[in-house]
Amino acid sequence: MRDFKSLLLKGGIRKCFSLLAGLGFAGMASATPASAAQSIGGVQKLDGEGKPAGKGFITPLIIHNGLIYIAGQGAHSRGDKSDAGKTPTIEMHTKMVMDGVKATIEAGGGTMDSILQLTVYLAKLDYYDGMNSVFKTYFPNGGPARTTVAVAGLPGESLVEINCIAAVVKKGA
Repeated sequence: MRDFKSLLLKGGIRKCFSLLAGLGFAGMASATPASAAQSIGGVQKLDGEGKPAGKGFITPLIIHNGLIYIAGQGAHSRGDKSDAGKTPTIEMHTKMVMDGVKATIEAGGGTMDSILQLTVYLAKLDYYDGMNSVFKTYFPNGGPARTTVAVAGLPGESLVEINCIAAVVKKGA
């Protein structure tokens, strides 16, 4: 602390800011919602709209070191009830999930083309072809690295769930 005070007293304000930047304090005064949620460790915990996340036990969107981590998105994760009263199909649920993935990635400052890795969880392996028929429409420039697995069940009566990692490519996120 004595060294910090002496820097300030000797007019070394530039050195002081350099020291603070080196300690990870750079950018904390930014005016963007994402940076407002930033902690000293550089981890931003956000909701699906890119606003600071609450105290829930699952964080939908985390940004760290230029990467966006998206928690699993099911057909109803964002409150979408467009399948209400209908017999759900894998195509319908895949569209709902991919729309949620797209919105969440964009809220974090990414794009569909900046998705690096994606994991697809299917309620049945029989859904693979139907999921792919919709999935490929979201990646006209080529898709990310992807793993697809069938699981015993998914929460929220979703037929598919997807999580992913993307690069931040837009300023202000």
